[in-house]
Amino acid sequence: MSEFTDKVKKRRTFAIISHPDAGKTTLTEKFLLYGGAIAEAGMVKGKQNMRHAVSDWMEIEKQRGISVTSSVLQFNYHNYCINILDTPGHQDFSEDTYRTLMAADSAVMVIDASKGVEDQTRKLFKVCAMRHIPIFTFINKLDREAKDPYELMEEIEAELGVETCAVNWPIGSGKQFKGVYERKNKQVICFSAVDGYRREVKEDIRDITDPSIKELLEDNQYEILMDDVDLLDGAGAEFDLNKIRRGEQSPVCFGSALTNFGVEPFLQHFLDFSMPPSPRMSDIGEIDPLSEDFSAFVFKIQANMNSRHRDRMAFMRITSGTFEKGMEVFHMQGNKKIKLNQSKQLLADDREEIKEAYSGDIIGIFDPGIFSIGDTLTVPSKKFKFEGIPTFAPEHFASIRNKDTMKRKQFVKGVTQIAQEGAIQIFTDMGGGMEQIYVGVVGVLQFEVLAYRLLNEYNVEIVNTPLSYQYVRWIENEGLNLKALNLSSDTKIVEDLRGRSLLLFSNQWGINWAEDKNKELILTEFSKNIS
Repeated sequence: MSEFTDKVKKRRTFAIISHPDAGKTTLTEKFLLYGGAIAEAGMVKGKQNMRHAVSDWMEIEKQRGISVTSSVLQFNYHNYCINILDTPGHQDFSEDTYRTLMAADSAVMVIDASKGVEDQTRKLFKVCAMRHIPIFTFINKLDREAKDPYELMEEIEAELGVETCAVNWPIGSGKQFKGVYERKNKQVICFSAVDGYRREVKEDIRDITDPSIKELLEDNQYEILMDDVDLLDGAGAEFDLNKIRRGEQSPVCFGSALTNFGVEPFLQHFLDFSMPPSPRMSDIGEIDPLSEDFSAFVFKIQANMNSRHRDRMAFMRITSGTFEKGMEVFHMQGNKKIKLNQSKQLLADDREEIKEAYSGDIIGIFDPGIFSIGDTLTVPSKKFKFEGIPTFAPEHFASIRNKDTMKRKQFVKGVTQIAQEGAIQIFTDMGGGMEQIYVGVVGVLQFEVLAYRLLNEYNVEIVNTPLSYQYVRWIENEGLNLKALNLSSDTKIVEDLRGRSLLLFSNQWGINWAEDKNKELILTEFSKNIS
């Protein structure tokens, strides 16, 4: 095996998804602790504790204790190089979350043991299912009172339509939480607080046949555990690695990220079961990650990550070959050769310049304004384009204007740059330029984020007026006479940033009317290719 092949096969790139407050960011930071990337986890627990999560770089995230944009983190663990895509978990997450999942080879789903599967988990799972990527489940917060573990697994299967297989099994919960049973090696990892402080635990591993196990457990916990072991072995789903890698079965682990219990065993199981970087489809067929010809695609753009420099970063997923600082590549959408000189790997707002990266890695490249989401980079001698990244339909709309008309230039620049990142979508009247701007978002919190960023990054204060539109549909027809369309009175024809025509509807009735009265009209719920 060549050194290049070995490096690629030791890479893992995954996204962490969850409902708000399930413990996703805490779990991410514990991974980084094990990898030695950070010395102490920063947590937001009320105003008294002003430390912020290391994966949150935006000031609004630090103030409110939430993640509103996806973060890209990398660390090494047991000879593996792991790339984590930490997605927002709040209810009003953005389209940025959807697109980040397009750059992942697998996903870690974090579920609150007391709440089970929640709305946000369902939405994110659908995106994973669309790509058939493996999902690894960590049922968190066992140090608090929790639902019955059988009930939790049945809920995952019923709600998400994926088979589950317990890799380990909890012994009690809350004050009676005594640890987990590892099924493969038949060992019990015992949970015990250190000096009564439940954020630190001592993991004591013992064989299940060890007589001292009985003494560690309370009341009838030992008998319940033995019954559970027999039931899981006899009636539980059989572990199937092929199903896992096809996204048809999810291995389930239990633990507590806050107390640092069960995190390292879960990480080790993930590395054992997950796959190295997977092939990506292009217009010339699948691109093998083990090919030594460099290729990558842009899945995220973020402006002003460093407030002192007002910079703009394009995040790229390397899909094949080796990246070397200063290398010359071909930018397919720009139809020209460029040099990749300023390359970074990031940990929140800390940056480290890198000279080399491999298939599966995520890197940030300084963007002078030439990149868009979905762009393809290749070696000059082998040109192709990856499949475009979908643009999902926004669900909330508003018109915006700047309060100070003398700052129009900053206003247009700010709105355009933030839209190019993908956090919002902006629309204008047909042929109207930027005179009237309509904003569409997946979650309403993005309106607040937009106003905050325009004020703090561009010194522009805006007025936001909510609109009654609920649906957007792109027009697929080319050369269609849009003025001749028979539409309901509350339907609006607009253009997106790339000049593509689309319709805004207030209700489903308006969509039905447009399709019934205009038989030649072809509408689609999302733009299939934005490159």
